[in-house]
Amino acid sequence: MCTTCGCSVGQARVNGKSIAAHLTTGQSLKYRPLEQAHTTHSHSTPANPDQTPGTLHFGTGLAAAHAPGISQSRMVKIERDILAKNNQYADKNRHYLTERGIFTLNLVSSPGSGKTTLLVKTIQMLGEKLPIAVIEGDQQTDYDAARIRATEVPVIQINTGKGCHLDAHMVGHAIQQLPLQNDSLLFIENVGNLVCPSGFDLGEAHKVVILSVTEGEDKPLKYPDMFHAADLMLLNKCDLLPHLNFDVNLTIDYAHRINPTLPVIQLSATHGSGMLAWIDWIAAGCRQTAITKQSAHSIDSTLG
Repeated sequence: MCTTCGCSVGQARVNGKSIAAHLTTGQSLKYRPLEQAHTTHSHSTPANPDQTPGTLHFGTGLAAAHAPGISQSRMVKIERDILAKNNQYADKNRHYLTERGIFTLNLVSSPGSGKTTLLVKTIQMLGEKLPIAVIEGDQQTDYDAARIRATEVPVIQINTGKGCHLDAHMVGHAIQQLPLQNDSLLFIENVGNLVCPSGFDLGEAHKVVILSVTEGEDKPLKYPDMFHAADLMLLNKCDLLPHLNFDVNLTIDYAHRINPTLPVIQLSATHGSGMLAWIDWIAAGCRQTAITKQSAHSIDSTLG
């Protein structure tokens, strides 16, 4: 479960089948939903700090979150257990991808930011320059996977059911099904959500947060964990700026209050402005991944 929203990881599906259906004979699911926690503690009264009168704060406790009937200490334990197991799968994913020179990006945003449009445009611009594969995450439907499939790159759809994010276990199964090539590029389009995906490492090289100018300047302050976890921010739909009351500089300032070193690229996936800077950033990451792969192989040869 996710301790932020309580979603279950047990309903994840890959291309319409449950993850269990993809396991070979003799394997078992090691990552199961935790049993419902029982506690004698009732939920506590929310804090109401003096500096924000009129606001109920349910995120100021030890767990920085709230769930009815579960104590803060119990929530912390549940979150640590879940993330520890997730991180084990993420480490396996990262090792698999790194040793093959596969540069992997986790695209995160709210719904409607233009992730899929950006992804399609990116694939078209990269053309035949390097092999590309995509993992699509949504609660239901394979609409986005169909759009990616039309570009003729390999794609796997993960439907999470009631789950609000991808986790490393889901992604690991998708990786095994994709025809990934060495020295390639893998995009993971996460479920549209600016909260829960921030805490789940999938084994990617970088999280890339996408914010569209139609969403408002205050999103980095409202959803700080996501912008803190990101290694790049793409400000999308900039072609609409003449028609909006949106302050680009204020948005970037807010993002840098959360993550002072966060690079920002302003672009429009539909009009193409700023896309070359994004492509250059990807190319630099691919080169670094190749160097890392070569260094790792050199060390292995020396030790071997």
